[in-house]
Formats: sequence, structure tokens, C-alpha cells
Amino acid sequence: MNLANLLIDSARQFPDASALAFGTKTVASYEQHAGRSARLAQALLALPGIEPGDRVAIAMKNAPEYSEIMFGAWHAGLAVVPMNARLHPREFAYILEDAGAKVCFVSDDLADGISEIAGDIVCLEHIVLAGSARYEEMRSGEAVEPAAVDGGHLAWLFYTSGTTGRPKGAMLTHANLRAMNAAYFKSVDDIDGDGCIVHAAPYSHGSGLYLLPHVERGACQVIPASGGFDPAEVYDLLTTWKGVTFFMAPTMVTRLINDPGAQEADTGNLKTIVYGGAPMYLEDCLKALDLLGAKLVQIYGQGEAPMTITSLSRNLHSQAGVPDYHERLASVGTAQHGVEVRVVDEDDNDMPLGEIGEVLVKGDVVMKGYWNNPEASARTLRGGWLHTGDMGALDANGFLTLKDRSKDLIISGGSNIYPREVEEVLLRHHSVLECSVIGRPHPEWGEEVVAFVVAKDGAEVAEKDLDTLCLEHIARFKRPKAYLLIDALPKNNYGKVLKTELRDTVFLRDRFQSGSR
Repeated sequence: MNLANLLIDSARQFPDASALAFGTKTVASYEQHAGRSARLAQALLALPGIEPGDRVAIAMKNAPEYSEIMFGAWHAGLAVVPMNARLHPREFAYILEDAGAKVCFVSDDLADGISEIAGDIVCLEHIVLAGSARYEEMRSGEAVEPAAVDGGHLAWLFYTSGTTGRPKGAMLTHANLRAMNAAYFKSVDDIDGDGCIVHAAPYSHGSGLYLLPHVERGACQVIPASGGFDPAEVYDLLTTWKGVTFFMAPTMVTRLINDPGAQEADTGNLKTIVYGGAPMYLEDCLKALDLLGAKLVQIYGQGEAPMTITSLSRNLHSQAGVPDYHERLASVGTAQHGVEVRVVDEDDNDMPLGEIGEVLVKGDVVMKGYWNNPEASARTLRGGWLHTGDMGALDANGFLTLKDRSKDLIISGGSNIYPREVEEVLLRHHSVLECSVIGRPHPEWGEEVVAFVVAKDGAEVAEKDLDTLCLEHIARFKRPKAYLLIDALPKNNYGKVLKTELRDTVFLRDRFQSGSR
């Protein structure tokens, strides 16, 4: 069941095929990739204090070494902990400590930040700079046979923000991720070994998860020279690589189709854009289909059910003549292969078709539980079903339409931002009495963060001080883009803040300032 065998098998079948590329240049064949990962596995096991099952953290921007490290860790029987490269050092510190990571691989742009916090993390024993002389030495020694692990062995500790403000580690096993692969081939897309996936989105999330089905089929992983997403670079890469697949957040798709060069770009080599992680506006979806053709596939998943709850196929995207075509495009599709989906009330009773309830999921892809958090695991997996926290409705044909990605979740640029995490930081300010954080629509990023702040009697709160506080404790992308000082927060009879009223306030304020009537 070891995921490392996906790479080993492809290296045997396609030894000379391109496995890893940087920009337009291949940097490793499948034989080379498998050999480097096998040697890296031996080097990891030789590190003092490292034992099978230990966690290997990755704090890196996208790079060819990323895949080598992940497969090297799995080869050694270790688990990986990929971390969002945009996190604040204190957020890295929390994950490293919570995961009990003994090793952390870093890219040069994050090395200083990780070094600054390393002394406070007792478990962290080894920091390795990817691409350094030490790294080259680690992947150049002797190889080791892949560890024998069963399906329940931890493979990927996926940290996903929680409503408590502290991220939780979803335990994804080798069996979970093999189930994800099976669902990909059945419900999302087929993969040709002559094709590739371009990792313009972070390896630490959806794009990285999708390295697995592409490795299984012997396709190449291409890392843009920028290390991220740039529409002009994407179009340029399409002139070099064939059979190209991307995983994109909807905001990336929007930026791609609205780029000045979009109309003249040659997209003949584009095979598939799998999009997910946030709602796609209908008009943007229609525009993308008109510009790119029938090359879109939507998926809905969570870290707790990686990439695998529902999908809206390429075929369904192109059925413009179907009477309920627009309604289907506004949905997230139907249950993927091997997955059951229900919509229930607060007592877990099934809701009638068309009525809104919480989305529940069951299948081999669902996580083992939360790392070192049995209470949250029991609550989220009660009754044998994953309780997603998302609200939606099913129709008679099994199409799921999400009504809310959990009530208060903010999705900006495809990244999840939980209000309480930001609120807890703002409340550290000595002059802040209360605060509440919401998302407001943004034409490019989907949503942006807005904070309502109530000052203590007689106190003054400067926006620059709140900005400084946020930048000291959370990632920059989570920082509020606006602070609205108000006298009191609207609340119901039970003292609960009425965020709906705050959203209405922002809507009316924006309309007034823009001159709309």
C-alpha cells in the first residue's frame, strides 16, 4: 500500500519519461526521480532520532525537490506535513510543534523564518535547505527498499484551519490517498503518460495532492519558473508542454481568462483545468468555457476528504442545451466514485430534496481522524460520516449545490480564512473591546477580509496598530483589508453576533460609496 510504489512502478514502466520539470526544462526522468527519492529515504532514516512513522515537514514554495521529498519520506515509512508557504513564522511554529515534526525541509525564501522559530520547537531536530550541498548529499547516497506499510499508515498530515482558530491536522493514510486516485480516474479525468500537470497552485494543497494520480500514470510534473501562478507564464508554458492539466482555485481561472493576452493565446495544448476550493461565479464559468472550450472539471472536497466529495464533469460543463444547464453549472456536481453524500438536519436526519442542510460524506477517502484531537475526531466523524460543516442541498438527480462553505468561512484567492482566527488576534489589542470579522465580495480574489471593531470606552484604536498586530501573528493574506469602527456589534437575544447584519452593513456602505442606487 506504500504510495512510494506509485513512483517505483512508473519508473519501471517509463524509466526515460520526463518526471519533473522546471519551466520549460526537464530536470529528472522517472528513473532519476525514483532513485533520488529512494536515496533520500535512506538518508532520512540515518538521521539521529528518526524512526518509522515520524513526521517530515515541508516549508517550501513549489520546486522540483518537493516531489522528491514527499516520495522519499513515504519510501522511508515516514509521513509528510506540507505547510502553506504563505504562513507566518508563528503559524509554522504551531504546526511543527503540534505535528511533532523532527525534520523540516525548507526553501531558501523561508529558511530565515524557520530558523528564527526553530529554537523554541523541542521536537524539531533537523532543518534541511532544499537544493543545498547537504540536500544533494542526502539524495546521492545509497538507496533503501521501500518500507512495508499498511493502508492505515499515516501518509499526509493535512493542516486545515478550524473554527476554533487553531488548525487541525487531518490524518490522511496511504489507503485514503489511493482511494483519491481511484476517484480521480473514475470521476474527474483520465491521464495520458505523455501529458503533464503544471503546479501553478501550491504543492501543499490541492495541486500537490494531484501529483499522485499523475505519477501513477507516468505524467510529468512541471513547476513554473516563478514558483507560482502568473497568467502570462501559464500561456507561455502551454506553447512548450502538451496534454497540460492544472488544478486552480476559481480566482486563478478568473485571472487567467481576464489576462490581456487571453484572447490571442494558443490553448491547444491545454487538456484540463480542474477547479475547486471556492465557488465559481456562473458568468466566469461561462466565459472560461467560451474562451477555453470544454476543458473544465469542477471538484468539491476538503482536507478531511481530499479532493473527493463531488465532481462536475467536462461533459456536464459542455451540455449547454440541457434545460437546467445554468443550475448544474452553479452546483458542485454529483458524488465521486466510492463516495456517499447526504444532506441532513441538526439531528442527522436526511433533508428533503432541495432543502438546505449540512453535507455529510462517507467513503474510503475520508480521513482517519484529527491528529492528537480525539474529541474533534469523534464530533466530526460521528455516526461513521464526515460532517463537513458545509451547507448545501441535493436535487433529484444527485447534484449538490453548496449554499455556504460553512456559515462564516471566508475564501480569498482559494485560501480558507476563519474569522475567529483573525478576531482572536485583534482582541489582543489593549483598546479593542469587541470585534467581528466577515468577508465581502472582491472581483479578483472572491472575498476579502473586513473587521468590525468596537473600542473600549474612551479609547482610540488606530488602524495601523491593528495592521501591525495582525502582521505579527498571522499570514498577510488573512489580514483585514478594512477596519470599520462601530459603537456596538449587533447581537440577538442570546448575545450572539449577527454577522448577517454586518454583511448587510458592508453591502449598503459599498453601494453608497460607489454611488449606486
